Amino acid sequence: MVLSGCSIESFGSKFGNFGWPSNGISLQAHKMYDLWIAAVVAALVVGIFVWGLIFWCIIRYRKRGDALPVQTRFNMPMEVLYTVTPVLVVVVLFYYTAIVQTDVDKLSKNPDQVVQITAFKWNWEFDYRDGQGAQANTVASTVGSSEVIPLLVLPTNETIRFEETSKDVIHSFWVPELLFKRDVFPGNVRNVFEVTLDKEGRYVGRCAELCGTYHAFMQFELVAVSPQKFDQYLQAKIAGQTTQQAMATIGFTGNQAYAVTTEPFDTRRQKNSWNQHDAVQGSDSPNTVPASGN
Repeated sequence: MVLSGCSIESFGSKFGNFGWPSNGISLQAHKMYDLWIAAVVAALVVGIFVWGLIFWCIIRYRKRGDALPVQTRFNMPMEVLYTVTPVLVVVVLFYYTAIVQTDVDKLSKNPDQVVQITAFKWNWEFDYRDGQGAQANTVASTVGSSEVIPLLVLPTNETIRFEETSKDVIHSFWVPELLFKRDVFPGNVRNVFEVTLDKEGRYVGRCAELCGTYHAFMQFELVAVSPQKFDQYLQAKIAGQTTQQAMATIGFTGNQAYAVTTEPFDTRRQKNSWNQHDAVQGSDSPNTVPASGN
């Protein structure tokens, strides 16, 4: 399980990451990546050993002559080895899996930032909170609409707690680069998890739970910036500026103040017709999807 002499990440990259996404942007994502690579390497080592024994036995004990071979043979040390070794492998894998799972699910007592994620058909609302739990106050918000993709601006190198809730049906908050997602439930169930981003950039986010007709419209963009820029952005939002105005204060002007990883859908279809001949030209038709927010 321990790869000496080089980092697990650099080792995995030499072999195509063994099928695991390598673009994680959080400390938790890197831990999951390391676990995956180590588990695959362990499986390969065991597999090579077992297949080696199989081929050795095929060659070493192949049929020689017509004499009937010994039909009963017992080797206590080998029986113990065959029993104990798989158990040890499973125990070791379970141990490291439990450690990583505990780290990924761990909640801190005082996270640096708390963001309430509210999902609704068919968009997102992101509320920056002054504390934890449903009783905390919202200090700034971003709400998506049919015309504008909502931006979730977050700082790097800080502990960020997400508290999820839904206004209607089950949704799922998913940013692929987090290598992690959690369903968003209606009612009193609030899924809570934390991440620590370690890479600046802009990343598309989606609803990963089929939630109705316009499920495909539920996209957002995560914008990871430095803590200094995040503080500027948040203060601008608290002062009453729009999301795009607040983005301009940290250097994202023009089109950069809007989502760059995705764009609003325009199906150009009538509500009750999927016939391309009857496609609605433009977004002013009363049958197009209504705006979900501002």
